[in-house]
Amino acid sequence: MTEPLPLSGVVITLNEADRIARCVASMRAVCDDVLVLDSGSTDATVQIARALGARVEHRDWDDFARQKNAAIERARHPWVLLLDADEWLEPAAQARLRTLFAGELERADCWLLLRRTHFLGHAMRAGSFAREPVHRLFRSHLRHGLVPVHEYLDVAGATVRRSDIALEHDTARSEAEYWAKLQRYAGLWARSRSGRRRPAAWRGPLSAATYLLKNLVLRGGLRDGLPGLRFHALHARYAALKYRLLRARSSRA
Repeated sequence: MTEPLPLSGVVITLNEADRIARCVASMRAVCDDVLVLDSGSTDATVQIARALGARVEHRDWDDFARQKNAAIERARHPWVLLLDADEWLEPAAQARLRTLFAGELERADCWLLLRRTHFLGHAMRAGSFAREPVHRLFRSHLRHGLVPVHEYLDVAGATVRRSDIALEHDTARSEAEYWAKLQRYAGLWARSRSGRRRPAAWRGPLSAATYLLKNLVLRGGLRDGLPGLRFHALHARYAALKYRLLRARSSRA
């Protein structure tokens, strides 16, 4: 049996019983330590994670960045692999992770993984979401910036390198669920920018058009056919909605 790496895998959860097993199992294949930080699941998330050998702890929810930082603080090793519950590593990626640990790991403080989004059963082949570099393998002293949406790992002053490790991401249970999530994100984004100068009415449509041009044309997203069109159309709507909500909030201020 292959020995686990001196690596802590961490994930935050809330009612992820339908997909936490794939995430935890992929981390257990390589990580000596796997932590699931749950914020009050009422389904079988906790039981499934424990049955797979993860240690499960509870923390009341406040926001994504703080929850992820709290999970990182509980890591037992100097290196952390941070996944979301809807993400996982295939065996080939696990093997590449082992190769990195056997060789160049210490050359950086953070290694970018290449995330491939799956949308309703379709794995993206092109566009921004086919090989999206994400900060997911890093030294345990690093933390996320405290922003309400689209949290980011603060790597100021750190050495960041790009790996060839693929990270799979099953982003949506349904199109309706995914659009509801994007609407929540748009609301959080608009609230976080309250008090700033009111954007022009054309800012939202321009943002949506720019997104479509970049992802469907310049980055070849048309290769993904109808599933890709549906996915990118939702993100274009999201890009426009952010500025529409910000304009509405600015008019009430």
